[in-house]
Amino acid sequence: MKLIQTVKRRMGSDAESKGKAPGAKDPAAKGRSAAAAGEGGKASGGSRSTADAGSMAALPKLREAPAVERSDLFRRKIEVCSVVFDFSNDSCQREKEAKRQTLLEMVEYVNNTRNCFNEALMQNVVNMVSVNIFRALQIRNKDIRTFSDPEEDEPNLERAWPHLQIVYEFFLRFIVSNDVDPKMAKRFVDQNFMTKLLELFDCEDPRERDYLKTILHRIYGKFMALRSFIRRAIQHVFFKVTYESESHNGVGELLEILGSIINGFALPLKDEHKDFLMKALIPLHKVKSLGSFNQQLTYCMAQYVEKDPRLAYDIITAMLRFWPLSITAKQVLFLNELEETLELTQPSDFPRLQVQLFHRLALCITCPHFQVAERTLFYWNNDYIVKLINQNRHVLFPMIIGALYKNSKQHWNSAVHGLTFNVLKLLMEADPPLFDQCTAQHQLDEEEDERREQVRKQKWKTLQGLYDAKAGNKRP
Repeated sequence: MKLIQTVKRRMGSDAESKGKAPGAKDPAAKGRSAAAAGEGGKASGGSRSTADAGSMAALPKLREAPAVERSDLFRRKIEVCSVVFDFSNDSCQREKEAKRQTLLEMVEYVNNTRNCFNEALMQNVVNMVSVNIFRALQIRNKDIRTFSDPEEDEPNLERAWPHLQIVYEFFLRFIVSNDVDPKMAKRFVDQNFMTKLLELFDCEDPRERDYLKTILHRIYGKFMALRSFIRRAIQHVFFKVTYESESHNGVGELLEILGSIINGFALPLKDEHKDFLMKALIPLHKVKSLGSFNQQLTYCMAQYVEKDPRLAYDIITAMLRFWPLSITAKQVLFLNELEETLELTQPSDFPRLQVQLFHRLALCITCPHFQVAERTLFYWNNDYIVKLINQNRHVLFPMIIGALYKNSKQHWNSAVHGLTFNVLKLLMEADPPLFDQCTAQHQLDEEEDERREQVRKQKWKTLQGLYDAKAGNKRP
């Protein structure tokens, strides 16, 4: 009811405000129009669209019809709503409004009527929904979308949304209805239907993707026979994004659904589910448009680690392999996700990855971009990570103290300077003898580096002198 009232208010018209179309009381016209509408197809104006509009308006209201006739009348209304209009222009306004009112009436009917979806109607319902929602999507140039900011770009809103919204709502009521037996409905909501439904996730209208997300989640929960296929189909979408297109509007919504699916995985995790993580989810970190779905991807990673903490090693080491070297904003996203994953890592697994991990963190500490350096130094605000570091300090302190001293002398940002000295203080308090030993070793390393630099400069000076002497001898 809220949907119906909202749509009516947005369109600026009440469901009862429209009068019946001319010729509505003519039984012959009524029969001809209903038959034509049942065939579906595009309405492009002229006599065909007028007949369709007449058939919609001529059919009596469902609540006014005798109870014994409502099932057949409901079927006829579903059939006439299979007419699809062109919303790229303002033609056929009366016909479009007649269809919208019919769709609203059907949603209201299924909300208030029990046993309205019988087996005989399932084919009609799926056909009507398919005709309306399956279409060629209006998508901008993918190269442009790859480098665009999803929070700043205005989405390309679907012009047909006044009709599509009600069709989606009607289909959602069909999926969740207790009258719909999935064993019978799976003949119509089949793999071919699901493939086309998943293709719609690339639409740019966030309102449509939100409906698709809800519907797909409900289908996954109700149609047990389709679950494996849906996971494979989503995996195929991720493969395409990772290795072909580099961009897809619906990755975030698909990951939201997966977050719930992963949460329901039974323990121990099946090899199939682990393969999905390794082959489909983790490689998404390589995608340039990671920022548009990073939050949902991080949640999926966390769900896997909570199910099996040993997977933290695979996730962290894979992220280190995919580390972005030139995109600063992406490095910050990686650092955020690394911290969340480290919080779920078992102390027994940490030594396996600590050297590789802190080699990367040491480089991030000395990064000239202040956001990367600052985000890395914030790791020492996390008590659990500090505990892991202190437990393995004999390996890790020598790796990071040099980077911290380098920051204290060379980094240009005052905030990074302050955080660097705070971390040095924490390390000194954790183990003063080890800190002094690492500091002394760092000074020796600096002296050795300086000596090597002097030797290098002297060699270069000698070579330059030899070259100049040789060039001077050749001059006439």
